[in-house]
Amino acid sequence: MTVIKSISLAAAILAAVAPVAPAQTNVYTVTNVVTVLVTNVVTVTNVVAAVPVVTNATAGAAVVSAATNNPWKSSISAGLTLTRGNANTTLFTTEFLTAKKTPKNEYSLGLGTAYGSQGSTETINNYKAFDQWNHLFTDRFFGYVRAAALRDLIADLDYRLTVGPGAGYYLIKETNTTLAAEAGGGMEIQRLGGVDQQFSTLRLAERFEHKFVDRARLWQCVEFVPQADKLDNYVVTFEIGVETAISKSFCLKTYLDDTYDNRPATARLKNDAKIVSGITYKF
Repeated sequence: MTVIKSISLAAAILAAVAPVAPAQTNVYTVTNVVTVLVTNVVTVTNVVAAVPVVTNATAGAAVVSAATNNPWKSSISAGLTLTRGNANTTLFTTEFLTAKKTPKNEYSLGLGTAYGSQGSTETINNYKAFDQWNHLFTDRFFGYVRAAALRDLIADLDYRLTVGPGAGYYLIKETNTTLAAEAGGGMEIQRLGGVDQQFSTLRLAERFEHKFVDRARLWQCVEFVPQADKLDNYVVTFEIGVETAISKSFCLKTYLDDTYDNRPATARLKNDAKIVSGITYKF
């Protein structure tokens, strides 16, 4: 038993020592070696994105800025012509115009009245108003909605109301010169010669304006509005005028206003025209 224990102990010692003892030379060939280089570099950039904070103050400033960049431009005009002697005539006109243009929308509004008499007989007595909104789809092409009203007692027109949509295009759109063409339709309601009428209309219009620097302005516009199913029942309005500045806020204004109604009231003429001169205040 003692001999067996001794042999077992010797074998255990040899087994433990054998792995470290260089009994032979082992050659290993390693291919496809992948070298991994790890660089523990951590870069932290404290970039804080600027997030606009909208407060009541900034929102109000934005509204004020928009209103300043695209303000309403308004004017009031008045003209008076008197003759006394062999003929006593009076012609008095007033007009209010306002307009605003933004990159996408254009607004315009006008009110006017004219009164004239010769002796004790009225020769002119009319009131008119219009409102138009243009929405630009491109720099030149736009859609519009227009409403207009007219009352002309001398022409025996108690009222004429028209409203309708359409489309337009700027043939010329430069800093000092614009030329636009418009086409559309609408509905007209009127009382002419004591007869109430209501019908659909078509509309063709053209507007031109040229500014000579900032001292003078030339404008011209024409509008053709026929009844849709009776084209011989139409009204044509034409206006051409010039405006010359005499100061920053005041200017002299002269224009021709002509209205042609192909089917006027009984015993009334088809054409009404007047030349008006007056002074305009801009604000």
